[in-house]
Amino acid sequence: MSHILWKNLVLLPVFLGANALASSSVMAAEILNASNSQAAKNSSDAAVVLEQPTTSKQLLAQVKTGEANNQDSMSQVTSVSQFSDVQPTDWAFQALQSLVERYGCIAGYPNGTYRGNRALTRYEFAAGLNACLDRVNELIATATADLVTKQDLATLQRLQEEFAAELATLRGRVDALEARTAELEANQFSTTTKLVGEAIFAVTDTFGDNNTNKTVFQDRVRLDLQTSFTGRDTLHTRIAAGNANALSLPGNSFESTQTFNLGNTGSNSAIIDWLSYYFPLGNSQVYIAASGGIHSDYAPTVNPYFEGYDGGNGALSTFASESPIYRIGGGAGGGVNFVFGSGKGGFQPSVTVGYLASQGNNPAPGSGLFEGNYAALAQLNLNVGERFSFAATYVHGYHKAGNALFDLGGGGNIGVVGTNPANLPIGDTNPYNSNSYGFEAAFRPSDKLSISGFVLYSDITSLVGNNNDEVWSYGVGVALPDFGKKGNILGIFAGAQPYLGSISGDRPYHIEGFYKYQVSDNISITPGVIWLTSPGQVANSDNAIIGTLRTTFTF
Repeated sequence: MSHILWKNLVLLPVFLGANALASSSVMAAEILNASNSQAAKNSSDAAVVLEQPTTSKQLLAQVKTGEANNQDSMSQVTSVSQFSDVQPTDWAFQALQSLVERYGCIAGYPNGTYRGNRALTRYEFAAGLNACLDRVNELIATATADLVTKQDLATLQRLQEEFAAELATLRGRVDALEARTAELEANQFSTTTKLVGEAIFAVTDTFGDNNTNKTVFQDRVRLDLQTSFTGRDTLHTRIAAGNANALSLPGNSFESTQTFNLGNTGSNSAIIDWLSYYFPLGNSQVYIAASGGIHSDYAPTVNPYFEGYDGGNGALSTFASESPIYRIGGGAGGGVNFVFGSGKGGFQPSVTVGYLASQGNNPAPGSGLFEGNYAALAQLNLNVGERFSFAATYVHGYHKAGNALFDLGGGGNIGVVGTNPANLPIGDTNPYNSNSYGFEAAFRPSDKLSISGFVLYSDITSLVGNNNDEVWSYGVGVALPDFGKKGNILGIFAGAQPYLGSISGDRPYHIEGFYKYQVSDNISITPGVIWLTSPGQVANSDNAIIGTLRTTFTF
């Protein structure tokens, strides 16, 4: 290595700003225009660089801030010895040491390494040069005596001429980015709140011998204002409107309820249908709902790809989206998910507890948080690796006379899933308690296949007289994510919707197939068919077939 080339390397402060150090032959090629083959070989073998930006945005950020990759870089070092992979015997040790001592802005990776055996691009080099120019100007402005030498300035001038095109491009992009950032900051909605929206268009009808409906075109819109005060918490203020009513079935059954039938006013009048707050407490997650809370807001449902949590991306029916046990009760209250252990080895247990009251805002006698309808949940969750998870759930509920078992906190005799006898198991004249037990499991043999299912048993006890009964439900689903295209989902679900055990005869079986096609990041189309046998537990009832075409817009 010649004395001239080594001296140039030592003098190159550009590598301070770029967090990069090129070999002497690289600098000979770029500065002195030397092009012999041995120099080219040395350039390939000895070129070193701290960081490599992966996107143009990151690169622009580097030019703007004078740092090399803000996301990956560690703090500036004060001694070369802080690099675990740079030894005093390395050919570039003295150069690095000189640069650190003279300018003090060499940085490395978070694990304390320098990674000097990587090449850099011209744009990376230009980004570093730009940062170095800012650093030299800073040193000159502070009048640090003789720290920036004439030789340094001459070297920088030659480099600036060589990379004039790249520097102009980068600085132009930075100016444009700064202008766009200023415009966004001036017109931003809020510094703490973002708006997440969803609009659903659905065409649906019943077919076959049990057809008492007309084809309808329905909608539901949700606007969720998500506010964070600490960066780890979220306040949800959701405004909803819609006109999607469930299709009618024999025996006033609720088996036809689809996900977009929930959370709407029936007349497209806007209401606040959900007001809740999430925040962490150590390893636990706390959930508080002032209105519109449901158990699946805080408890894992263990039904991936069928549970969409918003009604517009998973299964079509409320039955297939999650176990009916999570549909028992709702309203105001809260829940906590306690996580145990570190999750090492893929084993992660947790316990979820919660309490929701459908009349929590009503101060009248027989209402309120504790005297009106309520449902208390306790659930044991267990994840084994990334492929298997299950949950054991218990829900104790109190239901006033005439209130449906699966009412989702709405009160009254309007259910959201199951047959009418299952929702009013002892009629509509007496209050009753429910003790419900559920088991949910999901298994993912591969990234392209998911199998999940649940079993529900509810023991119903009348609080007047001796009128007791049982409610049963079960189902299993197979989902093929990314089927045909990334983001698509092909799902098939089959089971028995909640039915009253004391009624003999055919069971209300439910078979559903749907295919969500992801048109773009913000639009999906989901056609599907739902086949219901013996709807409503009505004797000799004809089967019902529901066809739906759902289009979901997210923004």
